[in-house]
Amino acid sequence: MEKPAKRVSDSFVETIHVVRPVHINSAGRLFGGTLMQWMDEVAGLTSKRHTHGMTTTASVDNLQFLRAAYQSDIIVITGKITYVGNTSMEIRVETFIESRDGSRCEINRAYFTMVAIDENDKPARVPRLILETPEEKEEWANAEKRREMRKMRTAQGF
Repeated sequence: MEKPAKRVSDSFVETIHVVRPVHINSAGRLFGGTLMQWMDEVAGLTSKRHTHGMTTTASVDNLQFLRAAYQSDIIVITGKITYVGNTSMEIRVETFIESRDGSRCEINRAYFTMVAIDENDKPARVPRLILETPEEKEEWANAEKRREMRKMRTAQGF
C-alpha cells in the first residue's frame, strides 16, 4: 500500500546546538566530525518525518565547509527533502551560525541520500513529494542532476 504524498514543509527539521569546549578541535574551532554527526542526525530526522519509518544514510554529497564555528556559537541546522525516488530521498542540510540579533550566516551545506528500510533492512517505498513553490521545483531539478552525477561516479568506480 502506497503512503500518501507529502509536502516539503511536512518533514522540515531544525535543530539548535551551542558549541561547547568538548566540541572544539586543536585549532580552536568546531570539530568537523561533530558537525557532520549533527548534520547526519538532521538528515535522518527529516527522512523519518517523510517516511514515518526507518531510514539509513547512503551517501553524502557536496559537503562544503564555508566558514568556521567557535566556542559559544549558536549552531542552527536545517533539513528539507529536495527529491524522492522509489526507495531513496535527497535531503539538503544547511548549517548556520545564529547571532544574538537572530540573523544567520551559512557555514556548511551538504546533500544526504537517505534510503527507507523495512523491518528486514530491505529498501522500502517512500511517499511521493508534493512540490508547491518555484524554489522547490528548482531544487528538484538540481537534485535530478546530482542524482545523475552520483550514478556516473558509481558506474566509474568513484
